[in-house]
Amino acid sequence: MTNTFGVILSALLAAYTGLFLQAEEHLRTLTGSCSVAATSNEAEVDLRLERSGCGGKENCGSTQTQEPLSAFLGFTLADLRREGAHVDAVLRAEAGTITCSGGVHDGRLNGDFRFVPDAVFFDRMLQMGYHDLDEEKLQAYTLFRIGIAWIHSLEAAGVSGLDSGNLIALRIFQADTDYIRSLNAVGYPTPDAGKLIALRVQHVDPDEVKQIRAMGYQPTLDELIQMRIFKVTPDFIRRMQAKGLNDLTISKLVQIRIFKLAED
Repeated sequence: MTNTFGVILSALLAAYTGLFLQAEEHLRTLTGSCSVAATSNEAEVDLRLERSGCGGKENCGSTQTQEPLSAFLGFTLADLRREGAHVDAVLRAEAGTITCSGGVHDGRLNGDFRFVPDAVFFDRMLQMGYHDLDEEKLQAYTLFRIGIAWIHSLEAAGVSGLDSGNLIALRIFQADTDYIRSLNAVGYPTPDAGKLIALRVQHVDPDEVKQIRAMGYQPTLDELIQMRIFKVTPDFIRRMQAKGLNDLTISKLVQIRIFKLAED
């Protein structure tokens, strides 16, 4: 019995050590050049990051985003008007901290950036089952403010198929619990992560779905995606009905669009 316990304990320690070494391997500091500039929206700035030392690695290179000014610590638009000043623009989130340090010239901060991943966040993600995180993903999590509570909210809503990569797409396209509830409200079960992203990418609007259902159609989520791709809108359906085509299926409506059988 004692030997068996010892074997189990050794296996658990080995697994834990493996995870620890994985964390150590992935928690590298990213560096490169950066710039910060004002935009037409005074509440946002343009942030550009150019990675160094990529060595041809996938998902490595240039990043450009519009970041809310409120996301930065110790940095204001007034800093961009201080010609020649040295400025540190610090963007901190659960997944890590990005610091762009440099000088201001012609209203733009140009310098070097460092991204330092957060070890506590990384460990919590491992515990939640997200084992394929790397520093590039953690940097994206920082830029898009992907946090534990938001991930938990998706899991609690019943979204299946979540992984460290599609969490980024879900965040970018705002496929959140509010959108899920709006789909549930018009009779659809919670989609998996891939379909949820596809619905958002194609701008499937629950209010438009209500109009389509009011016309007697009961489209599936896949059909809703297809209808958006080929612009089978409520207005298009009404135009077909005005021509006396009242019994067209969704498939037929899509075919009319594909083969351009109707004049716009």
